[in-house]
Amino acid sequence: MASLTPISHSHSHSLLKRPNVRPPPPPSFFSSFILKDFPYSKTLSLKLPRMLTRNVVVSATTAEKPRKRYPGEAKGFVEEMRFVAMKLHTKEQAKEGEKEVKQPEERPVQRWEPSVDGYLKFLVDSKLVYDTLEGIIDKAPFPSCGVTVVLLSAKSSFFFRFPASVVRSNEKNKVISLMWSASDAEFRDTGLERSEKLAKDLQWFKEQGYTIPEPSSPGVTYAEYLKELSEKDPQAFICHFYNIYFAHSAGGRMIGKKVAEKILDKKELEFYKWDGDLSQLLQNVRDKLNKVAESWTREEKNHCLEETEKSFKYSGDILRLILS
Repeated sequence: MASLTPISHSHSHSLLKRPNVRPPPPPSFFSSFILKDFPYSKTLSLKLPRMLTRNVVVSATTAEKPRKRYPGEAKGFVEEMRFVAMKLHTKEQAKEGEKEVKQPEERPVQRWEPSVDGYLKFLVDSKLVYDTLEGIIDKAPFPSCGVTVVLLSAKSSFFFRFPASVVRSNEKNKVISLMWSASDAEFRDTGLERSEKLAKDLQWFKEQGYTIPEPSSPGVTYAEYLKELSEKDPQAFICHFYNIYFAHSAGGRMIGKKVAEKILDKKELEFYKWDGDLSQLLQNVRDKLNKVAESWTREEKNHCLEETEKSFKYSGDILRLILS
C-alpha cells in the first residue's frame, strides 16, 4: 500500500524547484579563411553579424512567395540580357527596338557611306577591344592558394572553396562577398574569339598597300574601361562580354557584309568567319553565362542589366568610325 506519510515543507520546495539547467550558448557564426599552399599556415577568423542567420531564414521564407518574373527570366539570365539589349535598338535594327535614330550609325546600313580609311580605324579599335577582353580572360589565372569559407548556423554547416581572387571583404557592411573572376577557364577558347581573325585581316589590308592606323580614342577608352571592370565589377564585365561577342555574331555580320559590298568588292573578312557551327558556339557560351548568373542575387543581375546602355555607347563610338 502506498505511503501516505506527509512530505515536509522543505522537501516539497526542493521538488518544485526548477532544475539547474543552463541554456546552450548561441551558435557561433564565423567565417574561416584557410589559405593553403601559402608560405604561412594560418587561419583568420572574421566575425560576421548575427543578423546574417536571420537573413538566411527570411530568404528561405520569402523565396516561397510568388514574385513577378523579369522579361526572359524563365529561360535564363542570358535571355534577360538579350531582352534589354533588343530594346536599345531602333525599329529598323530590331522589331523589339524602342530607340529613336539619333546617330549616323543607327541609320539603316544601306544608307551608310563608309570609307576604307574609316573601316580600318574601326577594325584597329575593335582589335584592341578584343585583345583586351581576351587577354583579361586568358592571362589572369587563379592563384595557387584558395579560400575556404565556412558558414555555421544552428542546424547546419556549409563549406565552400573558392580561389582567393574571387573573395573580397566589404568593410562597410562587414560581410564577405564572393566575386566571379573573368579568368575562369570556362570562358577560354569558346570559339568566339576575334583577336587572331582581326590580325589576319589587318595583315591583308597592309599587303594591299594600306597604312594601318594606331588605335584611336574610342578603342583606347573602351579597353581601359574593360580592364577597370574586370578588377572590381564582375557583373558589369559580364554584360560587356555578352554584348561584344553576341552583337558581333548577329548585327555585326550583317554590317560587315554590307560594308564589303560597298568598298571591298564583296570580300569576306576573317573577322566575320568562325571555325565550327556558330549557333552551337553561341549556345555553349549561353549555357556557361547562365550557370555563372545562377549564383547572383537579383540586385547583382539588375546591376548587370543596367550596364547594357554603357556597352552600347562604347561599341557605338567604335562603330561610328566606319563613317569617319
